[in-house]
Amino acid sequence: MLKTIYVLIGMALLAAGIKFWLLSQATIGMPIEETAMCTMEARQCPDGSYVGRTGPKCEFVCPPTPDFVTTMTAEIAAKADVITVATPLIMNEVISPLTVIGEARGWWFFEGSFPVMLTDWDGMVIASGVATAQSDWMTEQFVPFEATLNFTSPYIAGFKENGKLILKKDNPSGLPENDDSLVVPVRFAP
Repeated sequence: MLKTIYVLIGMALLAAGIKFWLLSQATIGMPIEETAMCTMEARQCPDGSYVGRTGPKCEFVCPPTPDFVTTMTAEIAAKADVITVATPLIMNEVISPLTVIGEARGWWFFEGSFPVMLTDWDGMVIASGVATAQSDWMTEQFVPFEATLNFTSPYIAGFKENGKLILKKDNPSGLPENDDSLVVPVRFAP
């Protein structure tokens, strides 16, 4: 009985040794770049997103996306019958205080106002305020609005140059089907 146990243990050790040897032989001929670790460095893609080094050659690979400005311009144009922004225009350079001027249909407001936010490149809110109607908002017609946002610019050359101005439809009901917003991409001044 004891001999059988020793034989089984020996066979298990032999099998483990063979498996280890086969695995080590499989990696001996591998090129160095396939086993290299990539750095934590990141680069900004044309669409504003950031990517790190990936793949066997540690390359920066941006996702295939349509032209960012063209896409945003199309989205802004699609809402032109509901809300328009006169200033700042798409990809304008902004400084603090930022004055936002435009007009929206009366139903975009609630009690004569709606929320406005300015975010940095990764969506962090750096300023928020309220756009107020400049005339009677109890209409379905366009009503002029104005808002002023004070902020500290997050600008870092080549890294945090872009942001977004978000004008949200006021939604006192809290129902998701009543949510709406207009996003205007902007650039921060150095």
